[in-house]
Amino acid sequence: MGSNPKVHSFDEVAKHNSRTDCWLIISGKVYDVTPFLEDHLGGDEFLLNNTDVGHSDSAKEMMEKYYIGKVDSSTLPAKSEYTPPTQVPSGPVQSSGIATKILQFLVLLLVLGLAFALRNFGKKRLIRCLMN
Repeated sequence: MGSNPKVHSFDEVAKHNSRTDCWLIISGKVYDVTPFLEDHLGGDEFLLNNTDVGHSDSAKEMMEKYYIGKVDSSTLPAKSEYTPPTQVPSGPVQSSGIATKILQFLVLLLVLGLAFALRNFGKKRLIRCLMN
């Protein structure tokens, strides 16, 4: 690593996002990993999709040869804050969920009853019983 690393904007780094030209930001440092894509243990797809993962000490040492500078932190997009989901309204909406579960249970009982009847009474007897 040089003593005076080049500073890259986030937008500049973002433009290098293909298999033939791939830059990554890891812990505020910019790496040109294009020559390493085929050699990465996780494959090139992993590198192209996952940048914020832990690495072993030997992997961190290997990363140094791909280091090309730092990212200008003022150009990084703001992290979005977690917004909890809105609460489900109570009342008829929840009761329809209960009605659906009861209906599913009844259908299951009907299927089990038919299976039991087929097993114990035979097809012909059951069909005669249903036709009458």
